[in-house]
This record gives sequence, C-alpha cells and structure tokens, in this order.
Amino acid sequence: MNIKALRRNIDELDRKLVKLLNRRANYSLAIGRLKQRGGLPLFIRKREQEIARNVRAANRGPLPDHTLEHVFDQLLQHTRAMVRKALWAERRRAIGAAPRARKGKR
Repeated sequence: MNIKALRRNIDELDRKLVKLLNRRANYSLAIGRLKQRGGLPLFIRKREQEIARNVRAANRGPLPDHTLEHVFDQLLQHTRAMVRKALWAERRRAIGAAPRARKGKR
C-alpha cells in the first residue's frame, strides 16, 4: 500500500471515530438526563475509574495504556462539560417555557 491509500484509510477511520464519539456523547447525555430526573449525581469518579480499567483491558497496542487513558480522560472532561451545558440549557428553556402568572386587573 502507498502513502495516499494509507491516508485514505486513516481518513475513513477518523470519520468513523467522529460518528462513534458523537454516539457515545448522546448516550452520556441521555444518562445525564435520567440522573438529573432521579436526583442522582451526574458524575461518579468510580465509574470513570471503571472506564479506565475497561480501556486498559481492551488495549492490544501499539498505543500504550497511558496514552489511551489520557485520550479517554480528555474525552470524559469534554463529555462532562457538554452534558452540564446541555442540561443547563434544557433547564433554562423549561423555565422560560413555563407559563407565567398574568397580572390581572383588580
């Protein structure tokens, strides 16, 4: 295979990764909504540690574990921010959409 073909393969994988990452983000948002409705904490450190263990267990190289852990740490940080922002915006819309008390003439 030549460089051009290998780069096309990388580009295709990048597109797939973007789709998968966004799919993952949608699941995280759905979980965040359920947790918010249930009054549960949005983020649990123990779960993030479990994710790190799963990443290490799935890794077959050539990237070292610490590299993938860093990538997932960044992913989790950005996912937390996305979920917080989305839930905040949804709450703001819900408050804004709530019927307001009308001032009547007395």
